[in-house]
Amino acid sequence: MSPASKILLREETLEPSFLPPKLPHRETELALLGRRYREALAKGLPYHLLLTGGIGSGKTALARRIAAELERAGRLGDWPVHVSYVNCWRRASDRTVMLDLLRSVGVSLPDRGYSLSEMLDVFEQGLRRTPAHHLVLLDEASALVKQGTKLAYLLSRGREVGLGSISLMLIATEDLLPFLDAASRSSFGVTHRVALAPYDRAALSDILAARAELALRPGTYDREVLEQIARVAAPNGDARFALELLTNAARAAEDEGASAVSAEQVRRAKGSILPTVAESQLEELSTNQLGVLLALSRALKSKGSSVPSQKLRSGHAALLEQLGGAPMSRTTFWRTLKELERDGLVTLDVGSSGESSQVAMDELPASLLATLLEDRLGRHAKGQT
Repeated sequence: MSPASKILLREETLEPSFLPPKLPHRETELALLGRRYREALAKGLPYHLLLTGGIGSGKTALARRIAAELERAGRLGDWPVHVSYVNCWRRASDRTVMLDLLRSVGVSLPDRGYSLSEMLDVFEQGLRRTPAHHLVLLDEASALVKQGTKLAYLLSRGREVGLGSISLMLIATEDLLPFLDAASRSSFGVTHRVALAPYDRAALSDILAARAELALRPGTYDREVLEQIARVAAPNGDARFALELLTNAARAAEDEGASAVSAEQVRRAKGSILPTVAESQLEELSTNQLGVLLALSRALKSKGSSVPSQKLRSGHAALLEQLGGAPMSRTTFWRTLKELERDGLVTLDVGSSGESSQVAMDELPASLLATLLEDRLGRHAKGQT
């Protein structure tokens, strides 16, 4: 593939591990927590935080951005900030977490042969060699806390146990305080908790736009495609899933030699990652439902992620005329659309008048679905003769 035909110029910027320069729709939390940390550390006080949110809610990116900005700030009060990040999904015991923390302060110990108490003594020596405000980020902390960790207490009471100025941030998908002992819970208090809400569709669209600008060649995507991906990912508010869809759709476009990412490639990516429509589901559809879905598939085959309902109704009327069927009333057409929406086969953006303004289908490539439906509708017609 020649460089001129590439769409994905910086694919790594779509990876979950990439820390973008901006965090759309997390600016408020970033400013609030950055201010709280700066104020506490400037006074020589630790600041402990429980940061929660669902998968793809941006909690890891937010934590890492706060940490990076604190490190760049230089000295806060007497010392600079030093950050240690550990993913507890991979390091799911106190000892393995401590090995990573030791490495972060320039100490390397064998994986075996040292007790937790001995490792803490060595950790204390490493901290004393490089005086700093130590910010410890424990990501995916549920895996550690639910095993009855002692580290939450030891790190959140750093001054009391002789470890010095340590601020602990626990990052998890759920509230971990019920799983902590009372002494550890008291370190977080009532206000040292932030729960991130899932991203809504508008937020996902803005996130995709910011990442697409970094990752894709200009002119190889449009806002409609990003809105389509946001619509697919919106039910769970999962930015990771949205970025995976964008990546796979862009790869599909490159593989096909296309000059830009299309709605059809998004549908293909969605079907490959999270297929939701099985042929057995089509077997259960009525003739009316099959006809409307076929008209929609044909309308979407060439271009677009959605179609105006009036245009779809006209296309459906033409399809019925072609098949020799009786025309469908406006009420029956609308009721059929609502049935397809209920079954998760279409998405309706309802206009202010109460009738759908746009109808979308994101579950399978429209070309594949049209082929399946034409075969199925043909068998329906034969069965009725």
